[in-house]
Amino acid sequence: MYSAIVLDEKDRVIISMLLKNARVPITEIARKLGITDVAVKKRLEKLEKEGVILEYTIKVNPSKLGYESIAVVGLDVEPEHLLKAIDEIKGREYVKYLALTTGDHMLIAEIWAKNNNDLISKLNEISNIAGIKNVRPAIVLEILKS
Repeated sequence: MYSAIVLDEKDRVIISMLLKNARVPITEIARKLGITDVAVKKRLEKLEKEGVILEYTIKVNPSKLGYESIAVVGLDVEPEHLLKAIDEIKGREYVKYLALTTGDHMLIAEIWAKNNNDLISKLNEISNIAGIKNVRPAIVLEILKS
């Protein structure tokens, strides 16, 4: 687990700006904070080194890429198969998110599929992984906040 680090207000502004747009220019951050580009770069390096910033990425619209069926799937796994099942599920290209959880299911996965038939096929594939007891999909109708 990660331990919290102390962030000042400038660090929080940097993180906030990057969360809105990971491609925001360093010069724009520096201008907003009233500090130099070099100072921003040093802060970014510190945030990366400390594990606050893990990566710079983009968000995409799955339907624009041809994925019409998105499901959030609860998975129940026999405890003795959990680690192997996690490795197998993580290796599936169509699994875009996977989390170990407490609550109703041991694992929660987000699956992208071309259509409902493709989704059914992917769910069947996952259900055949050794140790998977239950596969409980919830079809995403609309993403309200990401």
